Amino acid sequence: MSSDTPLTDLWLERSRLDGMMLGAVSYGGLFILTVQAAAALMQRPRHGGKIAYHRLALLVYVFITFVLGTIGFAANAKYTQMIWIDLRDAPGGPAELIEEEMDYSINVVAISCYFVMEWFMQALLLHRCCVIWNWARYVMIPMATIYIAMIKAMSILVLIQSSAGVIWYNINIELAYLCIEVGLSVIYTVLVTNRLLVMRSLMRQVMREPEYSSIYDTSILMVIESAMLYSVCAIIFIVSFALHSNVSNLCFLSISHVQGIAQLLIIIRVARGQAITCELSTPVAVVSTSIAFSGIASEVPEETNLERVARFEQDGIQLHSINAKETEVEVNLA
Repeated sequence: MSSDTPLTDLWLERSRLDGMMLGAVSYGGLFILTVQAAAALMQRPRHGGKIAYHRLALLVYVFITFVLGTIGFAANAKYTQMIWIDLRDAPGGPAELIEEEMDYSINVVAISCYFVMEWFMQALLLHRCCVIWNWARYVMIPMATIYIAMIKAMSILVLIQSSAGVIWYNINIELAYLCIEVGLSVIYTVLVTNRLLVMRSLMRQVMREPEYSSIYDTSILMVIESAMLYSVCAIIFIVSFALHSNVSNLCFLSISHVQGIAQLLIIIRVARGQAITCELSTPVAVVSTSIAFSGIASEVPEETNLERVARFEQDGIQLHSINAKETEVEVNLA
């Protein structure tokens, strides 16, 4: 079958359609993980009592990000229908509709929802980092500055330009925004990993049993795995976007879903106690130590420098002496 449509336009259309299918798959994963995360977070504590307040906050986070992701996906699905069905007879055909997608308000709505969704996801990363570093100003201020000035300011500028009908690939601020967003995720991973490595070293000095320090290894691996899942997809999108390659269409409609999935994996595994929660019962002759990555701040008496360094609020680390000979180690990095 012959066609007068250039091959480059066919590749553009194919990449956009394939990207929509990948977006549907990633949204399906986001939907399933959202249900699992909500179910895990609503479970009552093992020893009874009310659901901790940090779990309720995470429930709100899960609900908001899912709603935003759903609206964005629905808008993209609707515009995909418009490209090949509703507006198929438009001048220039589907290729023109893909290139001029920002002329349609439904795409601006989709972009806006995904940007706000990313704000929430980056805010969660920022909160975790500050908590694990015990709200140290030399960490909190630079990270907060990057988040507010670079992430929000740049994304708002992108939304302003896109709403004016600018061609998506001609929005240079979008490229800078993507680089800063990935950079913030990488900085978060490095800071959290470094902090956990330091705490693991301190733990080894206190207790020689390898089981206790291995908890930090599991936490570090989970943070790195989560960051890699999003970073690989984001880097592919950044490179293809900078080169104005149609490969970016394969990642564009699913990148926010992937970021949401990476966050939900941590929440689910921690809430269920499958990945970084373990209970050890080991006779210890020396002073025992209980470690908890918890979502509830507790009053810890000032005793040693080790205890003061290791005391965190919410996702932080709490070290305090106990007199029992059996040690329970619980890690909750949600």
